Amino acid sequence: MIPYADASIQHRTFPYVNVALIGISVLVFLYEITIGGLGVLTGGGGLDLDIFFFKWGFIADELSSGEPFQILNAGFQRVNIETPVPTEATIFTSMFIHGGFMHLAGNMAFLWVFGNNIEDRFGHVKYLIFFLLTGVAATLSQWVIGSDSQVPLIGASGAVSGVLGAYLVIYPSNKIKALIIFYLITVVEMRAMWLLGAWFVWQLIQGGRSLGLADSVNVAFFAHIGGFVAGMVLAALYKLAVGEPVIPRRSRSEPWDNWYQAGRDRD
Repeated sequence: MIPYADASIQHRTFPYVNVALIGISVLVFLYEITIGGLGVLTGGGGLDLDIFFFKWGFIADELSSGEPFQILNAGFQRVNIETPVPTEATIFTSMFIHGGFMHLAGNMAFLWVFGNNIEDRFGHVKYLIFFLLTGVAATLSQWVIGSDSQVPLIGASGAVSGVLGAYLVIYPSNKIKALIIFYLITVVEMRAMWLLGAWFVWQLIQGGRSLGLADSVNVAFFAHIGGFVAGMVLAALYKLAVGEPVIPRRSRSEPWDNWYQAGRDRD
């Protein structure tokens, strides 16, 4: 499922932060290509790219043990993978690293469609803080599930999931257009509460199936779950702070009432 548009919401400002977040992720990915060649596009890249992931990705076992990895045994080679920054800092650096073109494109599509509106609602600085906080919550959620994992965790999907959670709380009835690729390619349009709700349930199902298999599953489902929940909580707190109800009040008339009235007036 790849969202590509939502219903028009009048913006007060240009989404500078959201564009910058997308731009940084794209620039980092281009740098990955210079390291690993065009094979990076399909998830390859070789040893040099693996070293980059180990240095700048988040490794749960490093945080759990307090001992950063320094040497990687790669066949007959012993290569230096010591991270130039503290392990805690890789929680942030890992958010801007992606393991292939589809990994990048999927995250950036979600961020572009949903992040613009959340930034406009929160404001630039608050949105940046929100994005980073949900990214931290997402990473730590995955860490709790696999605290001994030695596989680098990379990608913006945890923080992007936080944006989705906030969108669900703030714009539950807004309509989203998404491209569904499942045997056939089709376009669907539905309200955010149904689309994002279904997405979250799918993460829960897949997360449950991945328990105990953290190092053999390529998708960090619990990072998605943790980020999404954190986004919902922070958005709810924001609405309470500005005096808005967390759950929007229902309109006096249902959509089918308006349709019935319009049809009767035409007769």
